[in-house]
Amino acid sequence: MSDRLLPGTAGGASPAGASRFHNLETGICGIALVLLTVIPVLDAALRFFLHSRFPAAPELTAHFLLVLGLAAGMITTREGSHLSIGLFNYIHSEKIKAGLSVFTAFLSAFMVTIFAWCSLSFIRIGLYPMQMVGFIPDRVFALIMPVGYAVMAARFAGPAYRRTGTPVLPVLAIALGTVCSLPVICKFIWGINMPGAAWAVSGFFSALAVYAKLPVMIVLIIAALSGTPIFIIIGGFAMILLQSSQGEIDITANQIYSALTQNSLIAIPLFTLAGFILSQSRAGERLVETFTNFFGWIPGGMIIVTVVLCAFFTSFTGASGVTILALGGILFTVLSGYPNHFVIGLLTASGSIGLLFPPSLPILLVGAATRTNTVHLFLGAFLPGILLVAATIVFGVTVSVRYKIPRVPFSAKKAAGGLRKSLPEILLPLFLIAGYFSGILSLVEVSAAAVLYILIVEALVYREITIKSLGTILVKSIPIIGGILSILALAQALSYYIVDSKVPEFFARWMQATVSSKWLFLLFLNLALLVTGCLVDIFSAIMIILPLLAPLGAVYGIDPVHLGIIFLVNMEAGYLTPPVGLNLFLASYRFGTSFTETTRYALPFLAIQLIVVLIVTYLPPLTMALTALY
Repeated sequence: MSDRLLPGTAGGASPAGASRFHNLETGICGIALVLLTVIPVLDAALRFFLHSRFPAAPELTAHFLLVLGLAAGMITTREGSHLSIGLFNYIHSEKIKAGLSVFTAFLSAFMVTIFAWCSLSFIRIGLYPMQMVGFIPDRVFALIMPVGYAVMAARFAGPAYRRTGTPVLPVLAIALGTVCSLPVICKFIWGINMPGAAWAVSGFFSALAVYAKLPVMIVLIIAALSGTPIFIIIGGFAMILLQSSQGEIDITANQIYSALTQNSLIAIPLFTLAGFILSQSRAGERLVETFTNFFGWIPGGMIIVTVVLCAFFTSFTGASGVTILALGGILFTVLSGYPNHFVIGLLTASGSIGLLFPPSLPILLVGAATRTNTVHLFLGAFLPGILLVAATIVFGVTVSVRYKIPRVPFSAKKAAGGLRKSLPEILLPLFLIAGYFSGILSLVEVSAAAVLYILIVEALVYREITIKSLGTILVKSIPIIGGILSILALAQALSYYIVDSKVPEFFARWMQATVSSKWLFLLFLNLALLVTGCLVDIFSAIMIILPLLAPLGAVYGIDPVHLGIIFLVNMEAGYLTPPVGLNLFLASYRFGTSFTETTRYALPFLAIQLIVVLIVTYLPPLTMALTALY
């Protein structure tokens, strides 16, 4: 691990002490991931072979997810890897960038300090004494919340100290966060039987929040555009809205705990880890060789290889950036006969093209957010996914014919040899689909089995993953896991306020009174979702925006499965939509091109995706045809 100081320290910790703490964090995440993998697999094996169960398996795995979420969030903060809106990339003045860095560091430390105090209050009054998870009190698991957020607060304060050279701003941020947490600090000290003075403090802050709501929301919007992590912005909105509506801000901690102890979310870190193991092995090279041997003789065969391989990897990681960064170099070399601008555009677009195929993490989240049958969502997404892949391939083949790209002669011997080398990896999605759709394995068990299967294949069969390299893979995957879970945890809190305030119902009634045509509503919906997709990451959009749209879909007679797939295809297009499309920035970084050039190269592929969006939107049978089969 790195020997540098913790970002939140002011030089008080020695490099060796910081390194030991880094190792401890990584070790906690590693143990949590191992247990999240092993317990569901053992539970499934015991159930299948001995008609027994692993004691308290669902409760234990849910609480190990909580530990993983906060510990990974600490590491994500340390690495500076939390997702944020990238508008600051357009600023060329280093002085302005430095000022924004101090501002976002100050606000982040301030907000996360409040999260930490809310977590302590929640443990004190929200959890019953000696309530057990297996043989461990749940309060032991929950302690990771205040500890995790306290460490994050210190780390967020670090840039303010380094930029200004004085501890005044970091200390002020944490002090102000503590002052604003007085109502929950009183609860932590006295519980619900607070003295009258403490209740008066709580009432004062609730009244103050009513007047401060608008200014605070404006500051949060400015902070979001300045590069403040999205999870902090979401948490800030949740707390000010709760406090100003006579609620209590420690409900935020309650919702964080609720979100990160949901079994349905366990698949997210496990599939992410599985995708990283695949990307760090030579699986990509084997699959490229196999697909090249099978498709290289076709005009545009290498385009087919590229698009299919990107879809395969993205379906597992759930993060288009992983595909671009992991496979970009290999595929750029494979496509060396094509013009550079076309290759960069294709790889930028293909980075998110697998989000509609099992075991897509966004589809799992759509099911959780809208309480829609996940199997129906997978079936509904399949044909739109095939259409998107086919449209991209057709465009690529057209370009291949125009540029007269040389083809690889077909060799049955080479094709069979390549297939033999990569067969275990090719069988992986079939194994997962069979296990889940047959009902033999639950979603959590499927994700755990995927990790175990890939480890066996890459470590024991191919011997490309060693204990040392597995540690490296873990280090690379944790910031992604921490970033996603941090957003989902706070998004649950904001979603709680939105639902509790009946915002979706009011919005649905207003929309129904304003727009009578279902088709016009769908057009407005697409435009709104494209803007959302280019400004907000897909995970927080699903948890916050989609619950708002679900009642609207019901009003206009749109099936929840169809609405969910419309949402996802728009989010895919949003990855390519300037000014903040995530894939555009990642591809610029990976291929060394300017943002403007990358955007120009990706525009033809964005046009293709927008056409697919319209087809999926206005041709419901494309989405609904397969759902009737299950």
